[in-house]
Amino acid sequence: MQRLNDSSFAIRVSAMLVLCCLFPGQAAADHPRCIACHGPDGMGYGNFSIPIIAGIPAVHIEEALYAYMDGARQCEHAPLMCQTVSELSDHEVTELAEYFGSQPRTASEQEVDATQVDKGKQVHERLCRGCHLPPNDPDVADALGIPLHGQRSWYLRYALDSYLDGSRENLLPAMADKLSLLQDGDVEALINYYASF
Repeated sequence: MQRLNDSSFAIRVSAMLVLCCLFPGQAAADHPRCIACHGPDGMGYGNFSIPIIAGIPAVHIEEALYAYMDGARQCEHAPLMCQTVSELSDHEVTELAEYFGSQPRTASEQEVDATQVDKGKQVHERLCRGCHLPPNDPDVADALGIPLHGQRSWYLRYALDSYLDGSRENLLPAMADKLSLLQDGDVEALINYYASF
């Protein structure tokens, strides 16, 4: 990963802060750290390890923020995340969730292995389809899981590995049941499938 020098980072953060003022979400403008990492549109361009949060229904973003706050999710790769969420009030959590949840998810344009995409689609249909709908699905807000379609492959790999090794708590028993049914190669196939959107 290319490391930015201090002046490049300052310019980038300043540009993001200026951009956030163009968006109506006051909650995002009030939290420059959220903008600096996830971007004013929740797509987090420029950092492959930042998850895309645009298009995730607000209820799921709230759930994730509270999971970070109470320790159910760890911040070993991004300690700033836990520090940032620890400073949020309940009202701010709701505002941020509604703001980023209302942002459209655009294509992340990642390189994928086409043969893995086909296999991943089959795994998704077999194990994941009931809970993880695409972000543009009319029923996505009522789904049990967040939309994974279009998420960054690095983050998908990190999250799935964390669930599988027990370092991330399964909030739903159904998730643990589905993960136990994964076979060799299924994780990589799912990552390519979701990243292909």
